[in-house]
Amino acid sequence: MKIALFGASGATGKLLTQRCIHAGYEVTALFRSTPPPHFLFTRPASPGAREPLNFKIVRGSAFDPSPVRQTIAGADIVLSALGANSLKKEDVLERAIPQIIAAMQDTETQAKPVRRIIVLGSAGALSTSLDKQPAWRRWIVQNIVYNTLLKWPVASQISQWNNLSHSSLDWTMVMPPMLTNTPGRGAYRIDGDALPPNGSRISREDVADFMMQQIGSPQWIRKGVYITW
Repeated sequence: MKIALFGASGATGKLLTQRCIHAGYEVTALFRSTPPPHFLFTRPASPGAREPLNFKIVRGSAFDPSPVRQTIAGADIVLSALGANSLKKEDVLERAIPQIIAAMQDTETQAKPVRRIIVLGSAGALSTSLDKQPAWRRWIVQNIVYNTLLKWPVASQISQWNNLSHSSLDWTMVMPPMLTNTPGRGAYRIDGDALPPNGSRISREDVADFMMQQIGSPQWIRKGVYITW
């Protein structure tokens, strides 16, 4: 299995990369700059330790068509953990996701087209995301969190949803609420219609595990799926 990975340097992206390597997949990851030594090691590496042989780095920007095409060439699955690094207007997803989609759609005439993409999204991407929340919580999250504090990151996630849902690809968008860096629990709730009641957070580890499960599953193809504790 060959995986093309975008956003590998981020907190969730690194977890995805480690899981892919552990599963024995061949990983090609796009990095804007060279990752630090022993990027994939979960513990301090011994002297002379090297990154796994099934881990390939492409250097460049996800906003540039050439390195994006190079990253997805020959892939079976595309994973993306791209997203905002701050609360400011960054337009990462607005610029990168169209490049990834275009590069994948350009493979349609090849003997082995690259059609499957699984992305990290956000529960704020859809207006119906809070339909299963109590009215008071729905008002607070929508007006204070989504419309104010997370205005620009949410706008980017809406853009990501719109671009994927209008593409011809076999996409899945995994949509958690607040992500934590705490250990995963291995148990969580999922829902295809809205964020489960009172869902407010989940660990990156659990989200990464769920995204990995989608590699071999058709259940959420061309769909979004909410995930929370």
